[in-house]
Amino acid sequence: MNNKDFISDISSVTGYTVADTQKMVNMVIDYMTDNFQDGNAVTIPNFGTFDVKKKLERVMVNPSTQQRMLVPPKLVLNFKPVVSWKDKLKNGGGR
Repeated sequence: MNNKDFISDISSVTGYTVADTQKMVNMVIDYMTDNFQDGNAVTIPNFGTFDVKKKLERVMVNPSTQQRMLVPPKLVLNFKPVVSWKDKLKNGGGR
């Protein structure tokens, strides 16, 4: 499913126009992005939690040259689904 299909499906279910639905989805994504930049987690009930984790600085070895390189620390976005979603996926994703 691409963005256009996603927005049109949501707009047909909610009764809003496609343009209004696109604006609402963009607002939610912008809100989530602002929270991630502040280091806050975003929890969506019955879906899961998005949070930002810090990966520590580490030493990596290039396998072809055996040269050691220092990889700087970075922030990574992590998603943890609710248990019911995990169970659905383990059981084949049935509805």
